Amino acid sequence: MNIIEQMLSKYEIQSEDDALNALKEVYQEIALLSLYRGGFFQRACFYGGTALRIIHGLDRFSEDLDFSLLQKDKNFEIEEYFPFVVEEFESLGIKISLTKKIKVNSTNIESAFLKNDTSIHTLDIQIADLSNLFAGVHSGKKLKIKFEVDTNPPLKFHTTSHTLLLPTTFNIIAMTLPSLYAGKLHALLFRNWKTRVKGRDWYDFEWYVKRGVKVNLEHLKERMVESGDFEADVELTLELLKELLHKKIDTLDIQKAKDEVKVFIKKSETLEFWSREYFKLLADKVLA
Repeated sequence: MNIIEQMLSKYEIQSEDDALNALKEVYQEIALLSLYRGGFFQRACFYGGTALRIIHGLDRFSEDLDFSLLQKDKNFEIEEYFPFVVEEFESLGIKISLTKKIKVNSTNIESAFLKNDTSIHTLDIQIADLSNLFAGVHSGKKLKIKFEVDTNPPLKFHTTSHTLLLPTTFNIIAMTLPSLYAGKLHALLFRNWKTRVKGRDWYDFEWYVKRGVKVNLEHLKERMVESGDFEADVELTLELLKELLHKKIDTLDIQKAKDEVKVFIKKSETLEFWSREYFKLLADKVLA
């Protein structure tokens, strides 16, 4: 059994979608290892939904790898890590192609988060020939692993080190749970998806509340001020945060939220309790 087969053995795979989700997560962990080897985590930390899943066991799949520089650096160049990524995948017999995209101004989905002077580097890893790697995956299928690095991030977050055991033992730096929670609440409150609803935000919100995680209000305020959604001279209290959550919940389309998150979870029956009243109950239990 090779290392990829060993990593896949922990998943319950019953369909091609299951296989693709599992493979994507395995490849995300390979990408994290390659970044570790390149010294990336001396300059950046891991955050977002994928960090929550890989490090803390969130029971839903996540699409992208999100990183924040530890200090603002508009001159950051992601290309210096390309050789480490390519070498790591090729050492496992996986051919990849890399492309880089820089977003300077707000786009329709990310507009709630990006300031006009924010530069986010996006690295797309294209992986083909999946039928050779996993039985049951049709030839022609490709996986795309995207990771984004915010080079001008909101600060006042905290980090901690985590050890991952596969593909081999290595360490990564990630935001602490309270800081991750702040990022999720910012997304939940201010993400601009036009007519779409990101149910994953609400699924993660429920996860944080059930586990009694305290939110880093200082980092949340920093994010809100930098995205233009809060005044710097106003105190962000827990009571005010709960008011903002209640107002957001009043406009939430519950069915759209359920439909969006279903493809990322195994047991859709966990969504049966979802309602505006339920989310207001959760909002009242937010801790800081």
